[in-house]
Amino acid sequence: MKQTILIHGAPYEKEFYNPEKPSPSNTNWFPWLQKQLVLRGEICQALEFPKPYDPSYEQWAQVFEQMSINNETVLIGHSCGGGFLLRYLSEHSELKPKQVILVAPWLDPKHELTENFFDFQIDSNLANRTSLEVFISSDDDEEMQISFQKIKEAIPEIHVHQFSDKGHFCEKDFPELLELLK
Repeated sequence: MKQTILIHGAPYEKEFYNPEKPSPSNTNWFPWLQKQLVLRGEICQALEFPKPYDPSYEQWAQVFEQMSINNETVLIGHSCGGGFLLRYLSEHSELKPKQVILVAPWLDPKHELTENFFDFQIDSNLANRTSLEVFISSDDDEEMQISFQKIKEAIPEIHVHQFSDKGHFCEKDFPELLELLK
């Protein structure tokens, strides 16, 4: 059965603990996309990870491993969530999801995280196991541009959806992504 799994990014701690703000899995375009897919009769899960402002790869992997990943699974990661998917799939070559979509992927090029969340080698054969797409905007932060270049160098076959006006893709909807999922 086709399913889509959404992986959020890493908010600032102050933002995470603000009771006026939604949880990371309910921010930006996640709720909109989940609703659109559910209306099409598809299963869509937006996972919630512990302490996303100070992510632990091991803890995120424990949450992710509760999902059943198969050749009908679509994985979508935003920012740190995209970097997480790259690492997880690079370290688990037995997984062959239908499609992996990285939206403004972040690999912590300035090494801001206290844990070694991104201490891994990108699997250059990942595009041979799945359809691999990336959404990037030239007006996003420099760290996202550096992360994208690192991914593109490691996996030249990645399909790129380049924009100049989407920033960090924090809108309430994302029709270009929904179109790709048809």
